[in-house]
Order: sequence, then structure tokens, then C-alpha cells
Amino acid sequence: MSAATFIPDSVDEQFGSFPANGTTVARLHSVTKRYQTNTALNQFSFEIYPGEVVSLLGPNGAGKTTAIRLLLGLISPTSGSVRVLGRDPRDSAARTRIGAMLQIARVPENLRVREHIDLFRSYYPSPLKAAEVVRIAGLEGIEDTFFGKLSGGQKQRVLFGLALCGDPDLVFLDEPTVGMDIEARRNLWDQIRALSARGKSVLLTTHYLEEADALASRIIVLNKGAMVAQGTPAQIKNQVSGRTIRCVTQLSIDFVRGLPTVSNVVADRDALVISATHPESVVRVMLQRDETLHDLEISAAALEDAFLALTKPGTN
Repeated sequence: MSAATFIPDSVDEQFGSFPANGTTVARLHSVTKRYQTNTALNQFSFEIYPGEVVSLLGPNGAGKTTAIRLLLGLISPTSGSVRVLGRDPRDSAARTRIGAMLQIARVPENLRVREHIDLFRSYYPSPLKAAEVVRIAGLEGIEDTFFGKLSGGQKQRVLFGLALCGDPDLVFLDEPTVGMDIEARRNLWDQIRALSARGKSVLLTTHYLEEADALASRIIVLNKGAMVAQGTPAQIKNQVSGRTIRCVTQLSIDFVRGLPTVSNVVADRDALVISATHPESVVRVMLQRDETLHDLEISAAALEDAFLALTKPGTN
């Protein structure tokens, strides 16, 4: 599958606008970024709207970090434009409305959690109350602990809290749940959803595809510096990998294979396993032709399967 096959001339033609319910919070427009002979991003465009959780996915070296550094104003594009909250991301008026939790962050280990929060709050004109930061990030009970004494998961929660100190309108979360146990991870997911419900925008990068599937209102897949897919998690899974039908039927494999949107049919003991982009229409036809059809199951493709299909060598 090539990028040209999946991405139309206009993203809106494929999926509709995203979400066309407010002004753009952040935008990269036709951005190319080169590092000497290496092109990290090539004519890359995307937008983030209020209240969205956008997950930027891609293999190592795809251009995710470059895109984030551009939006944070840490680097400038070779060509194209970058706007954050209607401004150049290097403007102080934009930076005070942004929060970032980055894996490259270096936090002094000889300060207590409470001291870190107070320090970060001092950088912003209208910060959240310290008690609110502690509550959102789940830091109750460790406020007086030195950062260097915390576990890996606790440190991640502190970094999440620091990213929220300025009550930002746009939050960058880079691998936010690394090192967290299941309960802490789910609690942080709840807080990300709460940010979105308040109209805050979140740009999320993660290697946990389950996390992107659970949180993102929209997923952008990058590969080799270019967008290869964009859509809701369901759209990414359905349009790339389709879904699977399993049933027991008297219909022949050849008949089922010839139905619209069916890409593959295999026999598994007494059942047929059918891959189809639009399984509902396939099942309707099968039920019309075979009233004895039974043991019907329809399962969604995993986001991991779609991701691997989109980024495997030779797809773009």
C-alpha cells in the first residue's frame, strides 16, 4: 500500500474536516525540515483544534520529534510555516500557553516535588494552584520527596504535573506513561480526557498503540518525514486493515471471496474467516443467501496491525 493510495489530495475528501469546530490551535503548513543531507520532514502539513487529543505515530526516525520541536519553537523550518495559538511559537505570548512533557527533560534531582511545582508555576502569569497540580498528576503523599528518590513512574507523574503548571491551552505529551503501572497509566488517561473535556488540546506521542487507540480523537501516522495516514482510530483500522468476520456458513469460499470489500477468505475448521473493509454489508449478503449461517463474530483490526501495514518498507 502506498501513501498515494491512502491519502487523498485533500484530507477532508477522505475523512471530513477535523473537527471544524473552532480556530486552529497549532498548525504546520507545507513544512520541510532538513538537517544537512537528511530530510526529517517533507512538505508536512497538519492542524490541531481545540479539545482534540491528536496522537502522532511513526517508527523511529519518522519525523515526530522534529514536528514537536518545530511546534515548541526550538527549531525553525527549512521551508513552510509554523503557527501556535495564532503566533510564531517562539513568541513569549505563545510559550506561556503551552505545556510540554518531553523525554529529553532533565529535572534536578535535589529538589523536592513541591519545590519543582512552585518553580514551574513561577514561570507563568496565571498558573494553576499547586494543590490542583498535585491532584491532577496524582502526587498526593510525595510532595516533600526529593525528585531523585522517586520511582520511574512517580517521576513521570511529576513531569506530567509540571507540564500543566501554566494551565496551558496546548499540551505536548511525549511517551507520558513510560514506567507507570497499569493503575497509574489509566489514571493519567483519565486526566488527559479531562483536559480535552475542558477544551485543552493535546499532542500525544507514544509507542503504546493501545494508548493512542484509547485516547486519540485523531491519529496521524508519519513515515520517512511524510504523512501516510490520518483519521480517527477506527478509520485508521478499518481503511487499512479492515475487520474480520468469522462464521459457519454453507456458502463457498469462491462466492464469499467475490463479495464487495472482501480482501481475503480462509477456512478454519468448520468456519470461514473473512477479511473485509465493510463487514456489515458482507454479512447482509451472506445472511440473504444462507439462512443457516451461525456462530457469527465480527472483530476490529488492531491499531498495531494498521500501523505496521502503513509503515512497512515499500509502502511509501
